[in-house]
Amino acid sequence: MDMGPTVFLRTVEGLELAGGTAARPFGRLTGPAAVATPIDRLRDAAAGIDWAPDLGTQIGSRTWWRGLATCTALCATTLWLAPGIRPITGATPAPLAGTAWEEQRAQTITPLAWGADTGRRMGAGDLVAPLAQAPERPVVELAATMGQGDRLASVLQRAGVGRGDARAAADLVAGAVDANAIPSGTRLALTLGRRPNRSVARPLDKLTLRARFDLALTLERTANGLSMTRQPIAVDATPLRIQGLVGASLYRSARAAGAPARAVESYIKALATRLSIGRDVTAADTFDLIVERERAATGEVRLGQLLFAGLDRGGKSIQLVRFEGERGRADWFDAKGQTERRGFMGMPVAGRITSSYGRRMHPLLGFMRMHKGLDIGAPYGAPIYAVLDGVVQFAGRSGGYGNLVKLRHAGGVTSAYGHMSRFAVRSGTRVRQGQVIGYVGSTGISTGPHVHWEVWKNGQVVNPKSITFANVAQLSGERLRAFKQQVATLRAVKPGA
Repeated sequence: MDMGPTVFLRTVEGLELAGGTAARPFGRLTGPAAVATPIDRLRDAAAGIDWAPDLGTQIGSRTWWRGLATCTALCATTLWLAPGIRPITGATPAPLAGTAWEEQRAQTITPLAWGADTGRRMGAGDLVAPLAQAPERPVVELAATMGQGDRLASVLQRAGVGRGDARAAADLVAGAVDANAIPSGTRLALTLGRRPNRSVARPLDKLTLRARFDLALTLERTANGLSMTRQPIAVDATPLRIQGLVGASLYRSARAAGAPARAVESYIKALATRLSIGRDVTAADTFDLIVERERAATGEVRLGQLLFAGLDRGGKSIQLVRFEGERGRADWFDAKGQTERRGFMGMPVAGRITSSYGRRMHPLLGFMRMHKGLDIGAPYGAPIYAVLDGVVQFAGRSGGYGNLVKLRHAGGVTSAYGHMSRFAVRSGTRVRQGQVIGYVGSTGISTGPHVHWEVWKNGQVVNPKSITFANVAQLSGERLRAFKQQVATLRAVKPGA
């Protein structure tokens, strides 16, 4: 059904339906229409205006000018209501004059800059004339230190001593001790005297140094030149004996008991020649070591090498004494005067194994054959060392081995080193373990610089890595008597003495 068009009437409240059936609000049905006052209309109009617009946008528009006027009015009102800035009057001190001014001048920064430590030193006045050059001190005391490889004369000259006085002092010291034996780090106390002018070095008036642990020297200038005075220092050479339980760690326990690190390392190496440190030593064992010690009357203490290495293993004790054997080589001997070294052969050169012992395809000949040794690759010219003490049986050219050195050792062991570039020993020469016998090369049948190392045991070729050695030596005669006397002396040392 068509309802026809809808008609609206505009009223104060807005649009409403026209017609007799239109709804009316209850208030409008019961009371007269509300009329807005001029103040209300003005308030509503002011509320719709943006009095503080963004002056950075719409520059030049009506809204922007209204915002600028508002900002100007607020600033003007602030300046109009501000109380103003007035100066504060304070007390002005009277200017100093006469004695007070001189006293104040002495308290300025000038005395501090010139070295005064109290501030009471007077600053430079108008009558002060600066010196052309500052006067020298009559005596200068210095300290110098001997460096590694230094000579006494050179150290003195670097400290400012003239060449003549430095040489004279060095000659006097050399007459008392070996000048080359003065240890590095030795402190020199110098006193230099007055010199006639600045173009010459100051004379050496006094020199004091500790030339040896048991001797101090003093050089002083007299009417006849430099003279030297010796000052012997009493030294107690009683060794230091340290004992204790092994506990969780032999090294840590010995260090905690007061043994120096170098002595503990030597102690462990000495015991390792007779037993296994990790397997045979237990926490309940007792270690016993004796170290060289010198105590000077002036209070200095100097520790030396390890002299005695002992280990008590519950009734089974090991006692090793450091002693110089028949060949003049210090080694570890037991209480009976016997020394024994056990171990495996070390590598004769610093390098890596490029070919092992056993059958292999020859890299040049192209067929399978027995490789009777180890090939160790190393840089050309690297030193080759003897793996054990022995005698040079052969040193020369040997077919595919190139330059070869063959050593004969104790116990029926023989070793050979091939492909050398050059020799360092000759046939018949006696060599020691670790001595250089030649240098790496690539002579003979070789693909590059390396060492071919072979070992024979009783005439049979063996794998060099499987060879163990045991050297036993026995002291006798006068050496044995001296050894027993040293053992008795060391055993008499009390722990902690």
